[in-house]
Amino acid sequence: MNEKDTNKSIDILNKIMELELAGVVRYTHYSLMVYGYNRIPIVSWMKSNAQEGLTHAHRAGELVTLLGGHPSLKIGALLESTKHHIGDILRESLEHEKTALAAYYELLRIAESRKSVLLEEYAREMIAAEEMHLDEVNKMLRNPGDIQAFKP
Repeated sequence: MNEKDTNKSIDILNKIMELELAGVVRYTHYSLMVYGYNRIPIVSWMKSNAQEGLTHAHRAGELVTLLGGHPSLKIGALLESTKHHIGDILRESLEHEKTALAAYYELLRIAESRKSVLLEEYAREMIAAEEMHLDEVNKMLRNPGDIQAFKP
């Protein structure tokens, strides 16, 4: 990979790191705002997502340093919508995950065109994980018995 491609990969990995760290804050906040009968399993799920985001951010940062870059200290956008109904929280989560997925696809395109097996395999693994997560959130947004995917 040439220097230009390496720098572009580093930039995208830093963007991924920032998005994943924003997810940590977002899911931690969400876990504190859940009330009602289903609070315990939903809070547990959100805490798990926060931990997963931290793991994903760390992996992206490790690749930044592997490529000779400097990991970002920034964090992705955090907007307080003040909507705390579980449906609103899940829809916000869905949008956040779609943004992260797009960044992983961007990394995959660069990795494929520059023949970086390491970054390509990483991107594919993360895309699969993010798509499964999107599906999970999508199913949570459906009413019991709904077969059709939720459409925001």
